[in-house]
Amino acid sequence: MNNVTPCYTVAMDLGVCQLRNFSISFLSSLLSAESSHVKLDNSSSGASVVAIDNKIEQAMDLVKSHLMYAVREEVEVLKEQIKELIERNSQLEQENNLLKTLASPEQMAQFQAQVQTGSPPAPSTGATPVPGSTATLAQPTSHSSGPSA
Repeated sequence: MNNVTPCYTVAMDLGVCQLRNFSISFLSSLLSAESSHVKLDNSSSGASVVAIDNKIEQAMDLVKSHLMYAVREEVEVLKEQIKELIERNSQLEQENNLLKTLASPEQMAQFQAQVQTGSPPAPSTGATPVPGSTATLAQPTSHSSGPSA
């Protein structure tokens, strides 16, 4: 059977697609081999039907076990991704809280206004006051050397 369905770019989708194609080929070969015996042996049609049913059940069990394995692997990958996303979210929340504490009340008010109107933040220009710019000018330059991770 050369009728191959297009596979997906995600590894899991590719594996399932390949497994599906294998399963279809496997079932087709089983059924075509068994049906040739049925055509030749009409006297034992009851036994042939039982044999076909047994072969189909075995093939379906094989497909089921392969799919369960693939699903278990995908679940592990997704669990790892969830763990990484939770860690990233926690880091971003900490960064957000830090930025909130460092922002001036005017900046917070401006940000809240932008959030409420849905407008993007205004681009920084030379005319826009930089947070703490007046304090930075009054202090030595060693304190304004940039973020200190």
